[in-house]
Amino acid sequence: MLSNACKYAIRSLLYLGIHSDESKKIGAKKIAEELETPQPFLAKLLRQLATAKLVSSTKGPNGGFFLDPKNRKKSVWDIIKSIDGTDKFDQCFLGLSKCDDKNPCPVHATVSPFKQKLLRDFRDKTIDNLVEEIKAKGTVISLKDFDTLDS
Repeated sequence: MLSNACKYAIRSLLYLGIHSDESKKIGAKKIAEELETPQPFLAKLLRQLATAKLVSSTKGPNGGFFLDPKNRKKSVWDIIKSIDGTDKFDQCFLGLSKCDDKNPCPVHATVSPFKQKLLRDFRDKTIDNLVEEIKAKGTVISLKDFDTLDS
């Protein structure tokens, strides 16, 4: 449902939420290494997020990206809007040009509640909320340090 760019953006903001603040800035190269994402692509995304005021940055020898208190209050929905836009969430699951509660497709009743919950969660959860969940539950944003098992 989300583009790779959007997934990278969300993961990078969560990484910054865990590891950065106004006194500890992190470069795009370090973030890309930790999240195992393409560095030039991530650097471009981070600049886009900075322009949208979803992440803060400073230039120079001690520069890098970080989240300030305002950035931390942004939602996942803010990131999605900035990177992917909202069209995917308005589209019919089966690809019909018009599908809504008045003119539903065959799976509308099944998919609509799921989409509404997803939208609500994306709008309601801030970066800070998700960072706290990561810390409390031990969820991951990268598999870099995990051993992979061969099947």
